[in-house]
Amino acid sequence: MISLLWSILFILLIAEFVLGNFANGFMALVNCIDWVKKQKMSCADRILIALAVSRICLLWATVLNWYAIVFNPGLSTSKEIVFLFIAWVISNHFTLWLATSLSIFYLFKIVNFSSLLFLHLKWKIKRVVVMILWGNLVLLVCHLAVLSIDGKMEMNDCEGNITCKTYLKDIVHLTNLTVFTLANFIPFTLSLIAFLLLIFSLWKHLKKMQLIGKGTQDPSTKVHVRALQTVISFLLLFVIYFMAQITSIWSSFTLLNNSVTIFCQFLAILYPSGHSLILIWGNKKLRLAFLSFLWQLRCWLKERK
Repeated sequence: MISLLWSILFILLIAEFVLGNFANGFMALVNCIDWVKKQKMSCADRILIALAVSRICLLWATVLNWYAIVFNPGLSTSKEIVFLFIAWVISNHFTLWLATSLSIFYLFKIVNFSSLLFLHLKWKIKRVVVMILWGNLVLLVCHLAVLSIDGKMEMNDCEGNITCKTYLKDIVHLTNLTVFTLANFIPFTLSLIAFLLLIFSLWKHLKKMQLIGKGTQDPSTKVHVRALQTVISFLLLFVIYFMAQITSIWSSFTLLNNSVTIFCQFLAILYPSGHSLILIWGNKKLRLAFLSFLWQLRCWLKERK
């Protein structure tokens, strides 16, 4: 029974991996082609391309880490697994912060508040996004520093006072987990704030529409709803992703069985794969390109028959 469940999870994991690579590759390709045609690119399209590339890297790093842990447990203290984990940390960091930047970009582009600070930030939205992406590098550097210390301690042979070294390892592991939690909690909080502000803006807009006797199907309402769908899908998938990664890291410390690891990785890959599909469907340009691709694929399959 356990073997059957393991096999099903393995097949689903590979399917998610392939689908995620396709969705992110498609998103990057369509925006790049549009850039070549128009010789210009919007800030949102730049974020989407960077997000797609970082998510492809995250998918590969996640699957390679999983393969090394499940099929080659002897690599758990080797340089290869440390490098793979560093690659995963970097791609994970940029994936989260680029998705958060996209949520913030949607917020400032859609919402209209009378606050002078908000209007100033709205006018400087491109600079705000760049500052967010540069500012969070401090967290990445801290995380990589802790991770390198953790990796060196894992690779070093036990010398001297074993009890003392075990105690130091536990401290470094706890620090690593704390920094990881903090690095994920901050972008989640910012996205949650953006989501709440979008809801508040939509509520104000609907109230205004009711006062002037108009319906709720105006363009502004539809834009609000599409943005909310994108942000809330990111938040829900992010929560699943975060809990899966915390469980996976904790299981690696407590040496739980491989079934826990593969199940966590299955849940984790839902985020970079599923959210990209939602972004494609929520973006008019990407949605039309995707439907056109499906139509051409259908015609090609008919010709083959």
